[in-house]
Amino acid sequence: MLRRITVRYSRGFGAAVIAIAALLLAANTGPARAAEPAPVPVSVPVPVPAVTR
Repeated sequence: MLRRITVRYSRGFGAAVIAIAALLLAANTGPARAAEPAPVPVSVPVPVPAVTR
């Protein structure tokens, strides 16, 4: 009878270890990347009128 209890607890402990490992791996994967990178904003030069003196 003691052997059955030991097997039952060892299975439960093994399942808990596997569940914790799965949760840790899932938490450390990081966010998903975007499908396309965001466009880089381009500055357009503004013409400056010449000053005559």
